[in-house]
Amino acid sequence: MLSVPGSVRIYLHTMPTDMRKGVDGLSGIIRGEFAADPLDGSLFLFVNRRRDRLKILHWDGSGFWVYYKVLERGTFEVGAFKNQRVEIDATQLAMLLGGMSLAGAKRRKRYSRAS
Repeated sequence: MLSVPGSVRIYLHTMPTDMRKGVDGLSGIIRGEFAADPLDGSLFLFVNRRRDRLKILHWDGSGFWVYYKVLERGTFEVGAFKNQRVEIDATQLAMLLGGMSLAGAKRRKRYSRAS
């Protein structure tokens, strides 16, 4: 399982992506469609048209990591989002990778000390 600190931002690209793309192609999507910098340390998630494959691009300070997951059965539930680019948190990432639907999940109110 992937362990992600809470300080890392995670972005999900909900539109289908060609999984033949490598680091350069995915970085181009990040720069063009996200208007973001792939070198900022964030995780960028991409799914294919059938939603049975997922790639994660991550810059760790010295090079890129590409994580690639192929499902034997089922799909990744990313259809709940209307936007092309969605920011999710580490809990939602774990749910997505674990096969849970993010559409039905509701976040309960928690106490938060205002800064």
